[in-house]
Amino acid sequence: MVIKDLEDYAKEYNIPIMLPDGIEFLVNYIKDNNIKNILEIGSAIGYSAIRMALVDSNIIIDTIERDQTRYNEAIKNIKAFDLDKQINIYNIDAFDYETNNQYDLIFIDAAKSQYIKFFEKFSNNLKPEGVIITDNLSFHGLVDNPELTHNRNTKQLVKKIKKYISYLENNTNYNTEFIKTGDGIAISKKKN
Repeated sequence: MVIKDLEDYAKEYNIPIMLPDGIEFLVNYIKDNNIKNILEIGSAIGYSAIRMALVDSNIIIDTIERDQTRYNEAIKNIKAFDLDKQINIYNIDAFDYETNNQYDLIFIDAAKSQYIKFFEKFSNNLKPEGVIITDNLSFHGLVDNPELTHNRNTKQLVKKIKKYISYLENNTNYNTEFIKTGDGIAISKKKN
C-alpha cells in the first residue's frame, strides 16, 4: 500500500482528509520542530497519523476515532504501513478519552463544532513547549465568504468556526498564528 491508495480511497468514499499543501505543512512542521509525541483528535482512515508517523520512526501517536467503520479502516491502513508500534488508535468519543500523557503536539481535526471543547479538554495534556494545531479553519473558503452557502447547517458550522478563531485570538495563555495553507491551519503555542 502507498499513500496515494489512501488518498484515492478517501476521495472515492468522500472521507475528509487534509488537503495536500496542508498535510505537507504539517509533516514539515513536525520535522522542523523535532516533535515526537502527538495526540490526534479525529483519525478518520488514519491518513494524517500515517503521514505524521512516517516523518520519523521515533514518533509516537495516540489517535482517537469514534466512528467504528473509519476506525476499522484506519486499523487496516496502519497495519498495512507497518506502523502499529508507532500509532495507538482508540475507538472512543474524544470526550470520553482520558489520558495523563503529555504531548509535543495536539492535532485537532474532528467535529468542527466542538473545537473549543477539544482545545479546553486536551490543553492540560500539552507539554510546556507544546503546540496545538487545528485544521479546517477556512472551511473551503466559507469562513471568509459565508454568503457562498445557503445551507442552514453549514452556516451554523461556519459561525462555530468563527467563534473558535475568535477564542484563539483572545486566548491569553497561547500565541496563535493562522496559516493560509490547506484548508486553513492554526498553530497555538503555550506562552511561558
